[in-house]
Amino acid sequence: MTFLKFFQYAYLVIAVLFLYEAVVAWNTDRNRAYMSIFFVVLALFLFFFRRKFRKRFEDRSKQQ
Repeated sequence: MTFLKFFQYAYLVIAVLFLYEAVVAWNTDRNRAYMSIFFVVLALFLFFFRRKFRKRFEDRSKQQ
């Protein structure tokens, strides 16, 4: 289970890195910044999706 938790929080780290990239690239290359923002949104979605999936998996394991 800790393996799943690690990857769950890795998505947050990735989101922060892409957010930093978007801020740095905002004045020089807007297309690159928009692409980085897209990846931020995607990483946040994956974080919440994985968290929900992990909790559901843990609840199912406890019931058996």
